[in-house]
Amino acid sequence: MCSKMKRTISDELASDPRVIQAKRQLLDVLVEYQERIKGIRPPDPDLRVPYDAFLKEFGDLRGGALFFPYLGSGLGNGVLVELADGSVKYDFISGIGVHHWGHSHPAIVEALLNAAMRDTVMQGNLQQNVESVSLARTILSAANRKGAELGHCFFSTSGAMANENALKIIFQKKYPADRILAFEGCFMGRTLALSQITDKAAYRECLPPSLSVDYVPFFDPARPDESIRAALDCLERYLARYPGKHAAMCIELVLGEGGFHPGTRDFFLSLIEVLRQHQVAIMVDEIQTFSRTTELFAYQYFGLDDYVDVVTIGKSSQVCATLFRDEFKPRPGLLSQTFTGSTSALFAAEVIIRGLIERDFFGPDGRIAKLHDHFETRLKQIQERLPGLIAGPFGIGAMIAFTPFNGDHEKVVKFVHALFDAGVISFYAGSDLSRVRFLLPVAAVTFDDIDAVCAILERTLRSA
Repeated sequence: MCSKMKRTISDELASDPRVIQAKRQLLDVLVEYQERIKGIRPPDPDLRVPYDAFLKEFGDLRGGALFFPYLGSGLGNGVLVELADGSVKYDFISGIGVHHWGHSHPAIVEALLNAAMRDTVMQGNLQQNVESVSLARTILSAANRKGAELGHCFFSTSGAMANENALKIIFQKKYPADRILAFEGCFMGRTLALSQITDKAAYRECLPPSLSVDYVPFFDPARPDESIRAALDCLERYLARYPGKHAAMCIELVLGEGGFHPGTRDFFLSLIEVLRQHQVAIMVDEIQTFSRTTELFAYQYFGLDDYVDVVTIGKSSQVCATLFRDEFKPRPGLLSQTFTGSTSALFAAEVIIRGLIERDFFGPDGRIAKLHDHFETRLKQIQERLPGLIAGPFGIGAMIAFTPFNGDHEKVVKFVHALFDAGVISFYAGSDLSRVRFLLPVAAVTFDDIDAVCAILERTLRSA
């Protein structure tokens, strides 16, 4: 007979019937209050004055006003969220992709309750708990499911830091190469180094140069063969001009901030073949695409598993991470962070990623594909009723966008604010040609929610 499995005191606490019952009661109460949030609602006049004062104070404290007048109350019901002024809105941007399971999802709240029983708020370089091991195992198993060979997973608290760690790993491996290749229109972050790669001059204003970056044009679906040839020609010119100097190409498989433009497998493979010939590392930035296509990783969707060297994930994963092959394993001292993630984020990440893997979210007939098709159909119907006013829709999976007002940036931003006032939270992407974008909370949003949002969207367009 097998001896009884030895348990820690912490294990005994987690399984104590009193703890289990207390969590059940709290979750029952949560659901009771969530049921009172059933649709959009205007601000409560009695709350509006103190709310406006809070907004002004917070803008002063942080050194600049918020993009939206948004301060949450702390409660929501799936795709609906309550603000501290008593209003309720449809959240179709999910904190630019963070709230992938919506607001106050009971499974996430339960994960946070479990985390609250742990000994520390943050985990870091010297002290990690067992949940870090479990999550790293879960992520790498999913990452390598279709043939990728990513052997390691290093956690961090932001997508920018995950990308910074990726660059450090690559530069150390490829020394003395010191240049980076990236796509025109890319976004990698706003740190001192990443702002040099992000293709937006405003994000580098008055900052000292820290990296040498060469930009390659992205895929154009209107002229696929020509755009592949143009990208290859540009890439080969840079490789010839700076022989042996490029450490990596930073690849967004879907341009996020650039307007939700997806590439194609043929496009990426054409570039990767050349990059491989010149020993240039393939870094894939999945901070925004992770869990939003019909595969958990976008590189799996595009069939690039055999080629990825370093991959970064974030946003919907709660804890951000840098995944890399064995040959890119850094020497001691290169990577070290006081905070690699909060305990609550680690618990929530495990629930979210396992839930995505184990349920019917992925594949051509999965939930993400169905949500995309439904939203796309509704947007096309609006386009038919309002000819010439909007173009699109664009995007892939849970990343959906359309272009109103011929992409005029000021008009698009004004429209996004008008949508907010009408009860729908969206955002914009792109600058020269701006789009309204949505990042669907896939575990919370329903077809009825999409229909309701599209009705508000159409009314707002008609009155713009």
